[in-house]
Amino acid sequence: MRQVVLYPGEDGFWVVECPSLPGCVSQGETRQEAIANIKEAIEGYVAVLEEDGLPVPEDRFETMVVAV
Repeated sequence: MRQVVLYPGEDGFWVVECPSLPGCVSQGETRQEAIANIKEAIEGYVAVLEEDGLPVPEDRFETMVVAV
């Protein structure tokens, strides 16, 4: 399980990133496509870390909405 951040990009695509995996970012034309793409990106990111014998960072992020 990983937390992701999903937001509209400047080009009309949805951007999604996984803060616990630095540089793990994807996008999609729809929210659903973006989510499917980040799942694939996370799987690939973790697989490469494991192949290289590197530790997989834990998901330690907490999110909340703050009214300003």
